[in-house]
Amino acid sequence: MSFSLASCAVIAGTLPLLWLPQIPPRWASVTVLMISTLLLVTCRSKIVRVLSLSSLCLAFALLDARSMLTTMVSIDGKTLSAEVKIVEMRISGHQDQQILVQVEKLQGRWVFPAFYATLTLPNTMQAWCGGQRWSIRARFRPLHSRLNQGGFDRQRWGIAKRQLASARVLRATPITLACGVRQRLLTQVEQHASSLQWHAILLALMFGVMKTLTPEASAVLQQTGTMHLMVISGLHIVLAAMFGWGLMRALQRLLPLRWIVPPLPLLAGVLLAWSYAWLAGENPPAIRAALAYSVWTLIRWRGVICTSWQVWLWCVAIVFLSEPMMVLSNSFWLSCVAVAGLIFWFQWAPLPYGLRQGWHWVLVRVAHLQCGITLLLLPLQWGIFKGISLTSLPANIWAVPLVSFVTTPLVLVALPLALFPTLSFSSWWLADRSLDVVFMVLKPLKRGWIAIDEHYLAWSLMGWCGVIIWRFGWWRVYPASVAALVLYVVLQRAATPQPEWRVDMLDVGHGLAIVIEREGQTVLFDTGSQWSGGDMAQYEILPYLRWRGITPEAVILSHSHQDHIGGLGSLLQAYPGLTVYSPFTQPGHRACIQGETWQWQGLTFTVLWPPIRVAHAGNDDSCVVRIDDGRHRVLLTGDIEMKTERRLESALRDQLTADLLQIPHHGSKTSSSAPFLRAVNPRYALASTGRYNPWRLPSAAVIARYRNAGHHWVDTAQSGQVSVRFFNEHLLVLPYRERLSPFWYHQWFGVKRDSE
Repeated sequence: MSFSLASCAVIAGTLPLLWLPQIPPRWASVTVLMISTLLLVTCRSKIVRVLSLSSLCLAFALLDARSMLTTMVSIDGKTLSAEVKIVEMRISGHQDQQILVQVEKLQGRWVFPAFYATLTLPNTMQAWCGGQRWSIRARFRPLHSRLNQGGFDRQRWGIAKRQLASARVLRATPITLACGVRQRLLTQVEQHASSLQWHAILLALMFGVMKTLTPEASAVLQQTGTMHLMVISGLHIVLAAMFGWGLMRALQRLLPLRWIVPPLPLLAGVLLAWSYAWLAGENPPAIRAALAYSVWTLIRWRGVICTSWQVWLWCVAIVFLSEPMMVLSNSFWLSCVAVAGLIFWFQWAPLPYGLRQGWHWVLVRVAHLQCGITLLLLPLQWGIFKGISLTSLPANIWAVPLVSFVTTPLVLVALPLALFPTLSFSSWWLADRSLDVVFMVLKPLKRGWIAIDEHYLAWSLMGWCGVIIWRFGWWRVYPASVAALVLYVVLQRAATPQPEWRVDMLDVGHGLAIVIEREGQTVLFDTGSQWSGGDMAQYEILPYLRWRGITPEAVILSHSHQDHIGGLGSLLQAYPGLTVYSPFTQPGHRACIQGETWQWQGLTFTVLWPPIRVAHAGNDDSCVVRIDDGRHRVLLTGDIEMKTERRLESALRDQLTADLLQIPHHGSKTSSSAPFLRAVNPRYALASTGRYNPWRLPSAAVIARYRNAGHHWVDTAQSGQVSVRFFNEHLLVLPYRERLSPFWYHQWFGVKRDSE
């Protein structure tokens, strides 16, 4: 079996982790492992051996995934003793409430493979630093995240990085108080660079530390498509390797002839590449790049004749062998597709020979390269970042040479010059000035960012298809087929059965945010919570609206509590023309009180409660709204409690009947009385709850009440976003975890609630 064929088998065996709905039990994976090993050793048929190797890799990957799931179940809600190593770097002046640690032992037993956890710091650990080891007593929680369409997929991200838990430390005792070498180097660098304007980016380039990057700088980098320059990855590792190669070549000129060995510069490059990866905290992109560079060096050293595609294939297979969960990493796929795109671009759409020669065409060659990488990375850019930068081409043409050949070399030189403070500071200062030049152009270019909704995702593949069609000349030979392909992409949305309208309860933790959508227009009911430094509109509601490609016209606020109105400011900033309805007296708000009714997109909104507006609306002053399309009814209740439920049930019983009920007060015992449920008689009951909320909502007794009465219960803690789609004669309920994205890495990790 050739290396390339074996690599294909390894990749094919690992890829199913992307779409498997469940991980099979351990015994099934062990059985596949044993049979595959036996066939691989004994059978001489090439096809059987390839299939056996692929099955073997799949079994290893499944066992690894099962091990993580078992770990998360075993720690859920338990107070355990652990030994941890702090992997986070401490930055002077930066107040950390949580730090990342590697859990090496649990209950005195070694954990293999070790996993990472986020610790909430107690007072006894305020003197922490990177590299220390501590013995802790902590209450662990397995990985869990909010799940919404268009939002950040933290569960997939966490599994790819093996960050499987968070923990609240109850007791902590240091094992080793000495800071690690990397922490000491970072502290030393801070003495020289902390006063500089771009010190956060300089630390990111040297140590891979991104937490001090300001939101403004992050926005500029993301919206110009240049964030990759500040994250230590393939480009920086290769630059470090080139630096090591050049330094060794220079030293060889001073050595005797008998000591000049041709592979020595290559080995020096590999050594510096791995040193830089270690300095960057051994983050996955840096490790992948160092691994790939080592493979390339070995090929050069051994004089192996192979194609670029073969090298790419071998590197991907080695990454999957070393870490199967990397298949879930978005950063891996960005790197992987970027390299594949470059190979494809230079082979399928090369510049004319004359433009590939001489220095006077270098700008043309740089523009050609950036055009290719921009065009071919569109599928991942749209899918991961939910948008594209129309100015990324000029931004990268400007920033890549400066950061690659000025800023990064100065940063690499500054660290070894630390023994000479004046020279070291001069190097940091020059690197800082180079970033002034970089951002001078990037800041105006950030206006080129546009959000792309899900309906245009198929268009992102037209770059790859266009190059293939052009190269083969199909646009001349098969014009009708090419036209049909374009027409299919244009009309594919219309071909999909669309609901008449829909209601989406977003997963905003303990809070409420509901989106009522029809004909591309939207009304919101509540806006989630707010906290110091952010709100649910920024993190969940706005990304969802942009991904759906819909524009809100109005927002209804049920009452005055922060977990319901916290995101209003961000929504008004994004959509200044929003009409706001509320039951409390606020300038500019329309009244949401009993008797109010209005038509919107063919839907009738009727307010059933409260009878009057108040200065501060509490739970029992919540605006209760019924939405009616003539066939289906939805009842939105905010946080009303039993007192209001009784008044509604006695005065407006005939108007309460609904197919869909937003469960009052997040499923609290103070709401959802039996008479009220009999009056509403919903087919489906939806609750907006957070898994780790301090009130332990929803109540198990309330869940049982709904289920015993025959109402189908769905909540966001269990299911993530809940999408309800209304068709002519029926409605369809699609929970995120179970129906919209039913993959194993989106499931509920740990043990189920007592009520389940």
